[in-house]
Amino acid sequence: MVSRRSFLHTSSLGAALAATGMTGDAVAQPSAGAAAALPPSIAALTSMKALARPISADERRARIDKAKRLMAAQKIDALMLTGGTSLVYFTNIRWGLSERLFSVVIPVKGTPFLVTPAFEEDRAREQLVGGPLADTDVRTWEEHESPYERIAQALRDRGIASGRVGVEETVRHVFSDGVAKAAPTLATVSGTPVTAGCRMVKDAHELELMRLASAVTLKAYAAAHAALKEGMTQSDFARLVAQAHQQLGFQGGAGVQVGEYSALPHGSITPQVIREGTILLIDGGCSVEGYASDISRTFVLGKATDRMKQVFDIELRAQTAALKAARPGVPCEAVDAAARKVIVDAGFGPDYKYFTHRVGHGMGMDGHEWPYLVQGNTLPLAPGMTFSDEPGIYIRGEFGVRLEDDLVITETGAELMTPQSTSLETPFA
Repeated sequence: MVSRRSFLHTSSLGAALAATGMTGDAVAQPSAGAAAALPPSIAALTSMKALARPISADERRARIDKAKRLMAAQKIDALMLTGGTSLVYFTNIRWGLSERLFSVVIPVKGTPFLVTPAFEEDRAREQLVGGPLADTDVRTWEEHESPYERIAQALRDRGIASGRVGVEETVRHVFSDGVAKAAPTLATVSGTPVTAGCRMVKDAHELELMRLASAVTLKAYAAAHAALKEGMTQSDFARLVAQAHQQLGFQGGAGVQVGEYSALPHGSITPQVIREGTILLIDGGCSVEGYASDISRTFVLGKATDRMKQVFDIELRAQTAALKAARPGVPCEAVDAAARKVIVDAGFGPDYKYFTHRVGHGMGMDGHEWPYLVQGNTLPLAPGMTFSDEPGIYIRGEFGVRLEDDLVITETGAELMTPQSTSLETPFA
């Protein structure tokens, strides 16, 4: 069974798979025989892979240049990256994390450099070909040597013997601490003002990839929904969603919660069977050239009760209120407040009693990234920021309803990347 948390974990596995040459975008298409065994609604899907334009080396060079401008403004002398989405964002190097340090360091002035275990040098250089760091300085370390000394020396070679090294937020403490001890005249500080400063606002190409990812996921959901039958387990239905994504050319999936378990926002491991008249809440997405979708749909097999319809209508109004509240200059927290007011005013309050989480999270290469639509976040919205718009109403012991579409801030307001669901009984009409 795939829960929301395990979906995010699956997304993070992409970086590890990439180290072996496999990525979430490189999904093998099923054979003719396998396709014939699929439900007709899924077998009829055709690949959308050709619609995805990869990010170019020139685009990544421009990102590095922007990072350097932000570093200068923040008085940061170098930025340290290890395996993860920020490393891919700037360099297109895909590297899993282990106890051995592999790092790219971008100095505010001069050329970036790479530090790798010596026995990994060939594999590292393979990933430099055709990328923005094709001619970069590669420093190796043997098993008995200190990789941190390599970083310290490379920084000194670039005139950085003191100052501040920004550490990307997912870098393990053992790595940043090793650099701090090897270069005690350098201070290690948060690199988030640089990485978030680059990644928070998406350009037209990034938005194109995110819109495609959303379209793929919604199409996969609709195809799986058309094959839904009474007696299926939540795992059966999740398998249909994954198969539909694969038919469309991408790796993707969804967590599925049935009946009373839909009232748990991140689901349950309890085995569940789909029956006539029960609610299903599905939540997941896919990755297109490294950019994520995150979509939730709530629907009923057969006829919904009046209470289910009432809660769905409140939820739809709350999602719409968040969309209408979002526009440039508005603080992030105002979007959460707009959706929460609809739900609380309808009797599902106060505060987090039934709507138990924030209304949205930033999105991009990670399923969850900066900034967040949550009370207390006064950061003003800006064109190109992308979020989930996902209020929820969770009635313990009965059911939950969540609608989630991906939202982009435009020059004049905001828009969703996919059409809203308008019914529990015909969610993909």
